[in-house]
Amino acid sequence: MEEIKLMKGNEAIAHAAIRCGTDGYFGYPITPQSEIMETLMAEEPWKTTGMVVLQAESEVAAINMVYGGAGCGKKVMTSSSSPGISLKQEGISYIAGAELPCLIVNVVRGGPGLGTIQPSQADYFQTVKGGGHGDYRLITLAPASVQEMADFVELGFELAFKYNNPAMILSDGIIGQMMEKVVLPPFKPRRTDDEVRAQCPWGTMGKPASRERNIITSLALEADVMEATNLRLQKKYAEITENEVRFEAVNCDDADYIFVAFGSVARLCGNAMEAAREQGIKVGVLRPITLFPFPTKEIERLAQRVKGFMSVELSAGQMVEDVRLAVNGKVPVEFHGRMGGNVPSAEEILEALKGKFKI
Repeated sequence: MEEIKLMKGNEAIAHAAIRCGTDGYFGYPITPQSEIMETLMAEEPWKTTGMVVLQAESEVAAINMVYGGAGCGKKVMTSSSSPGISLKQEGISYIAGAELPCLIVNVVRGGPGLGTIQPSQADYFQTVKGGGHGDYRLITLAPASVQEMADFVELGFELAFKYNNPAMILSDGIIGQMMEKVVLPPFKPRRTDDEVRAQCPWGTMGKPASRERNIITSLALEADVMEATNLRLQKKYAEITENEVRFEAVNCDDADYIFVAFGSVARLCGNAMEAAREQGIKVGVLRPITLFPFPTKEIERLAQRVKGFMSVELSAGQMVEDVRLAVNGKVPVEFHGRMGGNVPSAEEILEALKGKFKI
């Protein structure tokens, strides 16, 4: 029988982490994601599954604990919000450079700086474009419901281990704090140490008999070695782009205009789409589920027949750059965004569409 609960998006992340066999969580509190660690502490999974839950002394410490756990081949994760993710960027770059799997959750708040605890989507550049130093990418999942907050924990780990790459759940503060019904995943046992060694022979726990130890590092002293590493990473990112694009398209096949939006804003755009169709305006919604890899090919396909796109974001305009690159000048691409924690209504979004395209 399905186990249905009413809970916040942040709480769903925590319950899903316990149930999918996570070995360790290392975090530090910051609004609006603190319920993730608070829920884990309340559930005390170390008594039931053996999962380690630790509040580190800082965000920097937390991400380096993840680095260590991932280097062992363990299923480890962290969570934070915006400025906390900024502090983790060096460690995230190290993990990506060492080609290690882990899961990072970012429940986005307004910025720049300390900003506000209100919701935002302005970490798109920080996440999808890498954020830290070097040419690396994060597999990025953007949930639009509490159910997806739960579902994307296991999916994030699956993709991270498939490609030995950090994965991120990029959620805005609305999804993290809102309450909805969620079907929790069944319990999955943590892997034994022997299973970890078998599945992750590259890890420090899985050294081959022919080698004294496995060395986990992102350091290369020679330019040719570092370039070879980067070429290998770019080949992997191309493979991810080819195989892992996920999106939801609603009423796009007959649409004249298409909203492109992720997370909570995609839900608002759905309401605006319905209102537009009641007025005889054919509008669709394309929701990227993976922000990296981005649904470029689908936008390219739709650009052959629609009159225009409008990217709607809780930012000054970040994802719109990727929409414009995909459209490549074939049709107009407009933008509508709100900042500072302000959230547009469906009516506002529709009026913006009509005004920008003179409908």
